[in-house]
Amino acid sequence: GRWNTLLTALQQFKDDYDKNAPLWRSMPEFCQKHPNYEKMGLYDLCQHVHSLYAKYDVAKLSTEMYLSDLTPAMKPSDAYAHIARRTTERVPIDQLEGRITTALITPYPPGIPLLIPGEVFNAKIVEYLKFNREFEKECPGFETDIHGLVQETGPDGVTRYFADCVA
Repeated sequence: GRWNTLLTALQQFKDDYDKNAPLWRSMPEFCQKHPNYEKMGLYDLCQHVHSLYAKYDVAKLSTEMYLSDLTPAMKPSDAYAHIARRTTERVPIDQLEGRITTALITPYPPGIPLLIPGEVFNAKIVEYLKFNREFEKECPGFETDIHGLVQETGPDGVTRYFADCVA
């Protein structure tokens, strides 16, 4: 049944990993969408992803960002009123610490809000957003969707990340 199908797929993945099978063979549909991975091996990809996770200590960071002290600066309805009055500012993620968000900030996965409107960005949340920026640049196709984070691609082709904050 389904367990056999799952176990077979997992064993095939493990075999491909051990052999460093080319991604065009082990993940053909993914490589069609992201041809820059065609010449990479599965083991090499996993090591690259792991090195980025280790660099930012993502296991610790993702725990700390949810356990960090969150500071409400205003009621969510007051933060929303800034949107209605057009008194918001689009702030680059490198400058977010200490700023008040006007949007719900929720990474998927896990789908648990980090901030609600009216709360203040802290250092741990900004560090997590910086990790995601680097990860999306280094590993396109494996992005985390972060609701409330705005992506804008400039005329130079570089994608920049912002959050809307109280001006």
